[in-house]
Amino acid sequence: MDNQFTFENKEYRDTYRHTTSHILAQAMKRLHPEVKLAIGPAIEDGFYYDFDAPEPFTPEVLEELEAEMRKICKEKLKLERFELPREEAIKFMEERDEPYKVELINDLPDDAPISFYKQGDFVDLCAGPHVDSTGRIKGNAIKLTSVTGAYWRGDSNRKMLQRIYGTCFPKKDELDAYLARIEEAKKRDHRKLGKELGLFAFRDEAPGFPFYLPKGMVLRNTLIDYWRQVHRRWDYVEISTPQIMRRTLWETSGHWDHYKDNMYTTVIDEEDFAIKPMNCPGSILVYDLEPHSYRDLPLRYAELGAVHRHELSGALHGMFRVRAFTQDDAHILLAKEQITDEVIRIARLFDEVYSLFGLPYKIELSTMPDDHIGTREDWEKAENALADAITSIGKEYILNPGDGAFYGPKLDFHIQDSLGRTWQCGTIQLDYQLPGRFDLEYVGADGEKHTPVMIHRVVFGSIERFIGVITEHFGGAFPLWLSPVQAVVMPITDRVNDYAQKVCDQLNAAGLRCETDLRNEKIGYKIREAQGQKIPYMLVVGDKEAESGTVSVRDRKGDQSVESVSDLVARLVKENADRVQ
Repeated sequence: MDNQFTFENKEYRDTYRHTTSHILAQAMKRLHPEVKLAIGPAIEDGFYYDFDAPEPFTPEVLEELEAEMRKICKEKLKLERFELPREEAIKFMEERDEPYKVELINDLPDDAPISFYKQGDFVDLCAGPHVDSTGRIKGNAIKLTSVTGAYWRGDSNRKMLQRIYGTCFPKKDELDAYLARIEEAKKRDHRKLGKELGLFAFRDEAPGFPFYLPKGMVLRNTLIDYWRQVHRRWDYVEISTPQIMRRTLWETSGHWDHYKDNMYTTVIDEEDFAIKPMNCPGSILVYDLEPHSYRDLPLRYAELGAVHRHELSGALHGMFRVRAFTQDDAHILLAKEQITDEVIRIARLFDEVYSLFGLPYKIELSTMPDDHIGTREDWEKAENALADAITSIGKEYILNPGDGAFYGPKLDFHIQDSLGRTWQCGTIQLDYQLPGRFDLEYVGADGEKHTPVMIHRVVFGSIERFIGVITEHFGGAFPLWLSPVQAVVMPITDRVNDYAQKVCDQLNAAGLRCETDLRNEKIGYKIREAQGQKIPYMLVVGDKEAESGTVSVRDRKGDQSVESVSDLVARLVKENADRVQ
């Protein structure tokens, strides 16, 4: 089949799924004609449609809708596009008692075409495009997955509608594979695993503010230790800047005008202060503490900065969206002629880090948004510099027009986990604006003063979000170097408790993280519990092992061996140091 009409082609995939959302709306109007229609677009993994209904939708309603959708697909209804003048279009929707469609028509620009799509007795306001017939949609490969609330047009002051999510594929086996991945994702949900493995928790007393538990702190600190090693090797200097700074600083940086609704504020000595939502102004103040010359550049400031952002309660989602997190920031001050080399250098650092975790990635170049500062000329130079740097090292990028930060374009690194899901973690943002707003300078080789350029970049994104991502990526079964508990020694009988402790002490003395399980429980129970905790190595000892100075080793995959304690220690120390996946 021509690739143009397969799911490999995003445009066709979106068109197919958009048509399926219309089939859902048609099924709804057939079964529940009193329900009002809102909007129904295609999305990343399927589609949704928003409805205004007098009663909540139950799982039984979703089943009925699915069955009706399959009937509509079998009817092979032709999709026909037509346009109406504005007044006729409004009257057309008013006669059908569709107030949300009337509002959408009224909000269209005067010169915009007002188009509709008809399939059988069903008509919907829509710009399209669509496939030519409902028969193109495979009814047995449609699944309605969930119902949630959604404010009309995303406005919390408007009515709460019911949003039905669904997905569809050209083949039933593709749907089955997708649903299997969804079930696996539920098992790997970092909120569930975080609780089961004792990593982190959330409390109603502090919504959106994570609590790190002892094992979670081990994981967090291990990540941070690795981060520091990488950044020392790549010639960054670490700094720490204040949590709270004057409002005037944020006004100068531009964040107050563009971000104040997401900032927590306080008053100190009758003056407005803000808790930092990001770290960049602090790095600027550090740079400005002393004069610089071109010989100092690039100057790479790295900061594990705790930031706070006022997120809406409905947007909070475990460690993925919190109100307090630690950004693994870096801010690099450099000359314009150094941009390409520095972006290449950062991209190689990113590649090293993501490769260690087994996370392939794609790069997206986001360009100038409508809400921006600086001239178009500066933006074009910055966008071209980022594009040239990435292509010069053989990497490709996808263009994302109009989605840059307000101060500059950016390269976003979208990593892919073991379930094929993508997460935007790393970013490289090129900023021509902030150094000038703060009058930063360096003395060039010509003896004249120049304004540096600033690169903002993160590799993890935030420690919290990255922990959430890798928890799901590994399903909680972290590689040895990241595992909070790397081995547990289990005596079969109380007679060898001292030997078990001695083995554990040797592992801990070698820099490993080992515990003993001295409970008066059967060994099978202890092993099952350790497997449930995703501990990499279970070390069973009895009279025979105590006499011979060995351990019976069982890894979480089920492989077993008998080794001397010294050989085991040497092997695990090497695996830990090599950071094997």
